[in-house]
Amino acid sequence: MRGGGGGGGGGHPGFRPVDNEAQRRLNAEAPKIPNLGRRVVALFRPYLSSIAITGVLVVVGAGIAVIPPLLVQRIFDDALFPVDGSPPDIPLLWRLVGLMIGLFLLSAALGVLQTWLTSTVGNRVTGDLRVKLFDHLQAMELGFFTRTKTGVIQSRLQNDVGGVSGVLTNTVTSILGNTVTVVASLVAMILIDWRLTIIAVVLMPVLVIVQRRVGQVRARIAGETQESLSELTAITQETLSVSGILLSKSFNRQRTESLRYGDENRNQVRLQVRRAMSGQGFFAVVQVLMSSVPAVIYLVSGYFIVGGTDAITAGTVVAFTTVQARLLMPLMGLMRVSLDLQTSAALFARIFEYLDLVPAIGDAPDAIAVDEAPGPIGRIEFRDVVFRYPDASADARPTLNGVSFVAEPGQHVAFVGPSGAGKTTVLYLTPRMYEASDGSVLFAGEDVRRLRQESIIDHVGIVSQETYLFHATIRENLRYARPDATDAELEAACRAANIHHVIERFENGYDTVVGERGYRLSGGEKQRIAIARVLLKDPPVLLLDEATSALDTVSERVVQEALDAAARGRTTLSIAHRLSTVIAADVIHVVEAGLVVESGTHASLLSAGGLYAELAAQQLATTRVLDTELDIAESVPPSDHPERRADAAPDPL
Repeated sequence: MRGGGGGGGGGHPGFRPVDNEAQRRLNAEAPKIPNLGRRVVALFRPYLSSIAITGVLVVVGAGIAVIPPLLVQRIFDDALFPVDGSPPDIPLLWRLVGLMIGLFLLSAALGVLQTWLTSTVGNRVTGDLRVKLFDHLQAMELGFFTRTKTGVIQSRLQNDVGGVSGVLTNTVTSILGNTVTVVASLVAMILIDWRLTIIAVVLMPVLVIVQRRVGQVRARIAGETQESLSELTAITQETLSVSGILLSKSFNRQRTESLRYGDENRNQVRLQVRRAMSGQGFFAVVQVLMSSVPAVIYLVSGYFIVGGTDAITAGTVVAFTTVQARLLMPLMGLMRVSLDLQTSAALFARIFEYLDLVPAIGDAPDAIAVDEAPGPIGRIEFRDVVFRYPDASADARPTLNGVSFVAEPGQHVAFVGPSGAGKTTVLYLTPRMYEASDGSVLFAGEDVRRLRQESIIDHVGIVSQETYLFHATIRENLRYARPDATDAELEAACRAANIHHVIERFENGYDTVVGERGYRLSGGEKQRIAIARVLLKDPPVLLLDEATSALDTVSERVVQEALDAAARGRTTLSIAHRLSTVIAADVIHVVEAGLVVESGTHASLLSAGGLYAELAAQQLATTRVLDTELDIAESVPPSDHPERRADAAPDPL
């Protein structure tokens, strides 16, 4: 149970540095989800028994909390200072003190059990929700991730779900516990003395108003502090990542980055001091008012005693002030109930908004496996395919506009053309990572919309320009393709990818940690490990998305040898800016503005004098793609670069 409405910083319990108005604005911006309450309740159904037990414990614990003050009244009036003037009743005092200590022990035990139950239920529901959201995001189409910031997705998965955790473990029990405590305290106060109850309640709104004012002042500073902390975090992420460190060292800007961090850190220190000192005058007033309530009770009690009518005993005064002291914090907690419920509803709404997203690409009810398709596995056909991105304007040119081609099993079909022509889109339409707007994409003789997506992916291997490696060992990165692969199979794949001899030279071999995104490896080494990973999967179809465009000439040659080996016996669709990598392709399609404008072999396209010949001429001076230039390049032995680790194939056995 949240202790009496929560506690704030600076050593002043009960003062929460939360900007209520800012929180309400955020809540108002939350999406509107129909039947939100019913859906939230459904999350708790697996844990109803634990929730029921928790509710009972909260009610019992709150009720027990007001009994000790009533015992205090009896201790004073019947045991210590009997009203009839007799000596203290020690046996009665033992019984009352023993009962009070027993209640304290029982309350503590109930509190521990209640905390365990609420924490267990809250965190399990949060865990269920986090996994459910993560699974749903895994099912979303590729286009969702290309148009949505990664930070936004991470915020939904971490911040929103994390915020819900606090709601699930605190809000409900806090509402129930505070309500019971307030009601029970008021009843106890009335039973002790109804006149003193009126006096105490009259002063309560003054405390509430002052406390809210203090909270608003501290909230503004807390907001600035959080913004400064966010800036510190951003600087850390930007400058201490591998890319950030490389950039700062490249331009000798380490000192500048340190100064930038130091400036923001000083701002953070200044705000923390302001936050600690803010509202100290208000706090003093609040403390005076909180202390004044018992003082006023003492004063009024004195007048009652002097009056001699319905005289108030010492036990009555002590018991009443003890109960009254327990009333303020639960009352403040209940005043935040409305905002807490709004906040929790907003968090759930943001989560359910993502859970309600329907993947644009999904399996048809009657979808079949690739093995059940009528055509040969490895045959790919595009029939008048048109594609435009879902967020493209209606008058925008389609990315692809009537593309048709056939790739037979075992063929190497290449796509070349200017940047932005639509080449990569062709590759991602093949395994249905994107959905064609019009026309048909056939895989193994069947429209991909009638094939199960998982089955298509099982038959496709993709090597992209930007190789992604996990911060793990080479062995673990390779086994991402096949977790059950043996060491012998790993080595065989790496030999085929022309990387095994390089890995063996590493001190830890296949147990070498590649670093963040593979930064400890060269570009050629990363690409060949990616190729080995695909070979371990052993797919009949290979998609190569400019797999050598970021490499130097020597690394390109070695990686290209690995790609050529990987493509043997497989249907290969490849994209290349360097025409030297696709000269040997069976068919080359030249794509321009979403259209296939030329098709043929390297020789036929050169002789045609069209766009391909123009691209080849442009690259002659820089990439040396014509046959005569390639002959010269191939005549240079690898030993000309003995200092490079990745420039040579292993020595023949």
